[in-house]
Amino acid sequence: MNTLWWLGLALLALPVLWHRQRRQRMRQEPLATARFLPRTDPQQLRVWRWTGRLLLLARCLLIIAVLAWLADLVLPWRRDAVLIAAATDSDWAERQIKQAGFYDASWIAVPGGDPLAWLARHDREWRSDSRLLVLGNVPMPAAPPRSRHQIEVRSKAPAFAQTEQRVVIASKRAAQWRAMFAALDGPRRYKLDEAPEGIAELVIWDVPQAPPAGLRAPLWWAGDTTSFPELQKAAQVDGIRYAGSARGRVWASGAWPPAGPDAARRLFETWQELHYAPLPYTMPPQVFAATAAATPAQSSGALRYLLTLVLLGLFATERILAHASRR
Repeated sequence: MNTLWWLGLALLALPVLWHRQRRQRMRQEPLATARFLPRTDPQQLRVWRWTGRLLLLARCLLIIAVLAWLADLVLPWRRDAVLIAAATDSDWAERQIKQAGFYDASWIAVPGGDPLAWLARHDREWRSDSRLLVLGNVPMPAAPPRSRHQIEVRSKAPAFAQTEQRVVIASKRAAQWRAMFAALDGPRRYKLDEAPEGIAELVIWDVPQAPPAGLRAPLWWAGDTTSFPELQKAAQVDGIRYAGSARGRVWASGAWPPAGPDAARRLFETWQELHYAPLPYTMPPQVFAATAAATPAQSSGALRYLLTLVLLGLFATERILAHASRR
């Protein structure tokens, strides 16, 4: 639909007609005293001033630049390329590039976490005979990518590095809470602390006293709801009441601490599902053939920054020439 803006090229006739009309402002009027002068044939000489021609050219170019900006002009200039997702191992990527025969192609570090989504927005920048290689942790899309070029995906799931997160436990039943965390296994490790200060990933507040002002955490588990007045009108999902507060998100349940392994497992799974964003599934390595009828997901605006600078320059030039032509 953006290409329909090029129909506006007919507007180029407006500045031409306007300048033509300005040329014909001089009209011949009879003068009473002219009868005393010898008769001569009138001679008319029409001359365009140099500022008029330049001004007409500037205005026509300004209209063309505006239409190109609206039509989202993209010139295919890229050849074979390698799209490398963020946080991709450089040694592994270089080996894959050599194996695929793309060592002489251009390497592009794709910002963000989805190289295929970035490619869909910039697909028109590649020539028709270009080939593309996508490397890294490529998330599985909802539908196969459609492109005018062949896309080879060589993905690699990231290795989960073990991270340690601080958990503050303020409770007279701290032994039961510690037993829950001791049974957890996975890439995350939890450092259990009883000092109510600093910043923590999770705070288990199971005492009637109010929390100190210096303790901060994105999530609180309240074993004693008297310390959190926000929970009085809190909503409830799966037996857990939740509310927002100035200290962070607050959860509460009458069945805490967990009484057994099953209850502890359910609480941990609820914590991971509701509090953390889901990890994307890595696409398996595969090759997608070119599709002639493919269209980009959305406009890329590849030349809009350059066209914006051109528009500013042409507008300034047009104003200067228009001011010069009036003097």
